[in-house]
Amino acid sequence: MKAVFVRLASDFLSTIVFLVIYLTTDNVILATSVAIAGAIAQVAYAHLKGNSLGYMTYASLALVIVLGTATIFTQDPRFVLAKPSIAHFAVGTIMLKPGWMLRYMPPRVTEIIPEYVTMAGYAWAALMFALGAGTIVVAARGDLKLWAFYISVVAIGAKIAAFVVQYVVFRIVIVSRLRAATGG
Repeated sequence: MKAVFVRLASDFLSTIVFLVIYLTTDNVILATSVAIAGAIAQVAYAHLKGNSLGYMTYASLALVIVLGTATIFTQDPRFVLAKPSIAHFAVGTIMLKPGWMLRYMPPRVTEIIPEYVTMAGYAWAALMFALGAGTIVVAARGDLKLWAFYISVVAIGAKIAAFVVQYVVFRIVIVSRLRAATGG
C-alpha cells in the first residue's frame, strides 16, 4: 500500500509543487517554472537510476512542459490547472476496452462474475470522463482554492467511493452466486 502512495505522490509531484508555490507566492510564472523544472528533473533522475519509464510518464512530462509553457506565456494558470483533465480523459479512454479490469481481479472473481467486472470497467471509464469534465469546468473558473479542493477531495473521494461501491457489489454478487451454487 505504501508503494501506491509513493507512486501517486510521484505522479502528482509537479502539480503539488505548482500548487504549493502558487498558493504561497501568488506568482504563476515562478510556480509554473519550478513545476516544469521539477518534472524534468524527476524524469531525468528516474532515467539515471535505470528505472523503466512508460509512455504515460513521457506523456505527462510533455503535458507539463506544453501546458506550463502556455501558462508562462499567458500568465494564466488555467492551462496547468486543466492538466489533470487530460489524464482523466486518457485513462477513461483506456478503460473503454472491454475486460480491462479482469487482469486486476483475483481469479475467483473472474471465474464467478466476469460480466460484472466488464460493466464495472465501463463505469470506471464514465467516472474518469466525468471527473475530467469537472476538472475543466473548475479550471476554467480560475479559482485555485476551488480547483485544489476539487482535485484533492472531490476527484480522489469519488474514486475511493467508486472502489468501495464496487467492492461491496462484487462481494454481494459473489457470495450470492456461491450460495446458489451450493444450494444454501
